[in-house]
Amino acid sequence: MQDVDAIVKEALAVFAGIDDADKLEQAKARYLGKSGALTELLKGLGMLPAAERPAFGSRINAAKERLEAALNEQRERIQAQKLDARLTEEALDVTLPGRGPGSGGLHPVTRTMERIETLFRSMGFEVADGPEIETDYYNFTALNQPENHPARSLHDTFYLADGKHLLRTHTSPIQIRYMESHRPPIKIIAPGRVYRVDSDATHSPMFHQIEGLWVDERITFADLKGVLVEFLRRFFERDDLKVRFRPSFFPFTEPSAEIDMSFGDGWLEMGGAGMVHPNVLKNIDIDSERYQGFAFGLGPDRLTMLRYGVNDLRLFFENDLRFLKQFN
Repeated sequence: MQDVDAIVKEALAVFAGIDDADKLEQAKARYLGKSGALTELLKGLGMLPAAERPAFGSRINAAKERLEAALNEQRERIQAQKLDARLTEEALDVTLPGRGPGSGGLHPVTRTMERIETLFRSMGFEVADGPEIETDYYNFTALNQPENHPARSLHDTFYLADGKHLLRTHTSPIQIRYMESHRPPIKIIAPGRVYRVDSDATHSPMFHQIEGLWVDERITFADLKGVLVEFLRRFFERDDLKVRFRPSFFPFTEPSAEIDMSFGDGWLEMGGAGMVHPNVLKNIDIDSERYQGFAFGLGPDRLTMLRYGVNDLRLFFENDLRFLKQFN
């Protein structure tokens, strides 16, 4: 029986000195496992005289119960120590002030739109607005676009179910509506959302556009170039920025040009421009012999991409706060 007492004494001392749950289970196996010390004693019962077996077996079972109880106490002690350590590490100081709501910020495209409006206002332009759902007349016909123009097709334009209205494809209808209710001199910009059937890294079905219009008695192409060059240089804060005008065609301007700019390493297309076509002025009863004007269209989304170094337009409209918060 002294072997049993010695094993219990040794096991209790070992259990008490362990503060790791895994090591405690390994120690349990040493004494109570299939090859443990007490288990081996049980296996030797058959070699004892029959009269001694019950008493010896009872002693071993009592020893096993004592060790199991000691194991449970040590498990609870280890768990309590872990909990205390975690509570200490993650202690909450209730004397600190609570966290307030996070502050928001403007969308990068909104920032760009505001910057554009500020710059053009400084050059004497007013800001005009108009509906995003338009009629065929204001979106196409009044702008001298023929019936067979590709822009009128379902491949390019979102039409409403009634067939009479559409989501405006540019902000030019704002110019027509403004000229219907105002007489020259007219000097406006028309910013807003527009819609076209297009989507890739540099195009979106919904995007932003800002158009400009200046109509007066002595407006020339030189005025157009001066305004756009001044705007682009001030927007990017680069006096060395180069701007060029390439001949092009638009139904509502004549002559027309594509606007390109360069920081010195290639050219980027920024928009279109030209002198207002006489037919557009005639459509709204403005004397095209007396008045001339220029119009232009720029993409604020592309300006935003260039200003902030973003290479995929779709990032602006995915509403991923991890991306947007960089600009606040």
